[in-house]
Amino acid sequence: MVDGFLGSLTTEQRTLIHLYDNNLPNNQWEAPVSLTQAGISAAVHVQRKHVPRTLKRLESSGQVSITNRHVPGAKQRRKVYSLTIEGRTAAEELRKNILELEIKKDDETVKISDLIKNSDKLLELLSHVDERLTFNQNPVISPVSNPDGKASLDAQAGEQLVKRMFARAWEDGKITKDEQQLISEVVEFLGMHPERVMRLSEQARKEQNIPPPEEIYLDMLRQALVDDSIIEEEIALLDTFRIAFGIDNDTHERLLIEAKLEPVLPPNVQTYHDSLVTAMDDGIITSDEEAMLITLRKSLDITDGEHASLLAKIRDNLK
Repeated sequence: MVDGFLGSLTTEQRTLIHLYDNNLPNNQWEAPVSLTQAGISAAVHVQRKHVPRTLKRLESSGQVSITNRHVPGAKQRRKVYSLTIEGRTAAEELRKNILELEIKKDDETVKISDLIKNSDKLLELLSHVDERLTFNQNPVISPVSNPDGKASLDAQAGEQLVKRMFARAWEDGKITKDEQQLISEVVEFLGMHPERVMRLSEQARKEQNIPPPEEIYLDMLRQALVDDSIIEEEIALLDTFRIAFGIDNDTHERLLIEAKLEPVLPPNVQTYHDSLVTAMDDGIITSDEEAMLITLRKSLDITDGEHASLLAKIRDNLK
């Protein structure tokens, strides 16, 4: 359900208006996220799962075409949507009728065409118009791609999903790498604004007895550094959660240095590390302990380099 005047338009009509105001660039490479299913979902105030059906109907009627383009921030080319000549004609007729509508604004009767400027998106303007055709200073409804504002009941289901995912992830006091990946993919899927994500994360976090955000983010950095480097996908994930946790750049750099000093070890390396610590408890490794460690290295697939690095760190800590 969509509140306000926008609720009187069908999902197909809102999609036509959105695509009319967001043209596919002439180049053959890039396209904005607003033309993806996630972007369309946010703009027309429906759950992402409903969008393919709407677009399929518009495609079948010859009003929408599909192509693959690179979208900034995406790992691979994505499907993007644009109006055909028939679709543009239908959108122009729909816009014309809407722009002629009279609404109330500041106790005066005005046409919608009097309020819209060349750079304005019609759906954004219409989001301020309620069921009584009265213009409101604040949006009656706001897409999840915006940082704030009330989302539609349909889109609120997506917000609740993200909040539930955060709450589940926070249950043990930290968010694992897999949980990070999953939540990030869902957020991208929904086209949700990072500031909106931050509020959902904070709401879920406050409802549980968990460590502060800096401690959680430090743990995330340590997990990312398991293989001694942070790859592009991990950077994108960390950026998303850094915004969600309100971690500024200075704090990030400080925590990154700390994480590099004490990274999370893979399970096999952690097991060997613990055995090495036990062997080094008296400051020396006996011949029997060395024989045991050699066998352990083979069974756990620990390289000579990893052994030397761990041993050096343990010796440094004993000094």
